[in-house]
Amino acid sequence: MQVEVGAVVEGTVTGITKFGAFVSLPDGRSGLVHISEIANTYVNDVNEFLKLGDKVKVRVLAITPDGKINLSIKKAEPAPERPNNRPMGGRSGGSRLNNGGAPRAARPNRPAQPAGQVSGPSGDAAFEDRLKQFMQESDSRMAGNRLYSDRTRGRRRGSGRG
Repeated sequence: MQVEVGAVVEGTVTGITKFGAFVSLPDGRSGLVHISEIANTYVNDVNEFLKLGDKVKVRVLAITPDGKINLSIKKAEPAPERPNNRPMGGRSGGSRLNNGGAPRAARPNRPAQPAGQVSGPSGDAAFEDRLKQFMQESDSRMAGNRLYSDRTRGRRRGSGRG
């Protein structure tokens, strides 16, 4: 069986390294599954996900001119659905505007967001509040640092050394 780009085949894990796993393919050749292509979650240690001798389904991502085969385990299966864990409460609704000033419903190719939900990947209102507080404190500290550095620079200039 000839392996081609895009094909999903079953192989056997023959080697594990800190950067991925080598998989023996049905045609006798082997390819590499990079650590970033092992699972849909963060992989710190390949050994937590794979063992030598495991049978795995892999998708052939690429075959380089020098014969190396790039494989993916996570692309061999359909992507898992992301849970919609956005809070139902949170900020009050109203006419929230995006950065361009247009109402959310007027943006092309994106559905209007229901009131009470926070935009962004996490959708966590508490995180948004903490981030806002951090930014305010950071701006305040930066202003204080600028004021202090301006004062110390002024003293050095007027010290009479030349």
